[in-house]
Amino acid sequence: MKNAEDANKTQFTHGGRYVMKKLPEVTLAFWIMKIAATTLGETAGDLFAQTLKLGYLLTTIALFGMFVVTLLVQLRSRRYNPFFYWTVILSTSMAGTTMSDFMNRDATAKYLPAGADALGWGPQGLGLGYPTGAAILVALLIAIFVAWRYTGLTFAIRDIDTFRGEALFWAAILVSNTLGTSMGDFLSDSSGLGYGGSALLVTGTLVALLALKYVPPVPNVALFWAAFVLTRPLGATAGDLLTKPTAKGGLDLGTLGSSAVLLTVLFALMSYAHVKDRKHGPRLHERRSGTVSDRLPAAEG
Repeated sequence: MKNAEDANKTQFTHGGRYVMKKLPEVTLAFWIMKIAATTLGETAGDLFAQTLKLGYLLTTIALFGMFVVTLLVQLRSRRYNPFFYWTVILSTSMAGTTMSDFMNRDATAKYLPAGADALGWGPQGLGLGYPTGAAILVALLIAIFVAWRYTGLTFAIRDIDTFRGEALFWAAILVSNTLGTSMGDFLSDSSGLGYGGSALLVTGTLVALLALKYVPPVPNVALFWAAFVLTRPLGATAGDLLTKPTAKGGLDLGTLGSSAVLLTVLFALMSYAHVKDRKHGPRLHERRSGTVSDRLPAAEG
């Protein structure tokens, strides 16, 4: 409380004001939680759509509704809450899993669980295929970033502190997680690398992005968003590796068991982040009025 009171006393000093931060700091813990959430999104999405045989259409509708509810809770929050934030990340990962599957897959046996000849109610999928689906999602993501750029708001997660900026952020997250699912499924199903090889390829690419962080000409904001997209196919391939049958190169741990373990891990990480956040008190960010830094994207990290 003392931090907030001090900020209120000085909110108009130096031509700026202090505002509560609603998004997390980008640290190693952030990326661990992101990978855990996206892997859980893959296994949980498959649990509802395939194991429980609700189908891609019904599951997509239900999980998109869940995303809307969790997003409204996050947007109405006045400060960063790890449970609110990571629940939205999880819901975008789950919805992104089934949205991607519905776009790219069809009713052929190739995409159905063993012994199933149909999934749920309605069409099994649009059957667009991974290249076409990915092209549509890339176009959508570019459109969001162009609109975001047009607003003049920052792309840096650490500096997003307006309703419009956060809404654009979550729109980009939903599309990027859906795109990442398409990329991961393409690598796992069509590249010939298998689940383990695909996970290693994505991990290697993420390591390369980490190395680029120390190359001054490369914008950290661009690296952040590239890594954010790529952690989703890592979660998709890792989730498939955990759940798919051994005959297909998986560990055959099942969607239910894998989801339960991953949910426990993610909940433990969220609880730790919540305790740490309460210990350090409200995190404040100074927003200056009428400066160039308010109008142009800032560097991340």
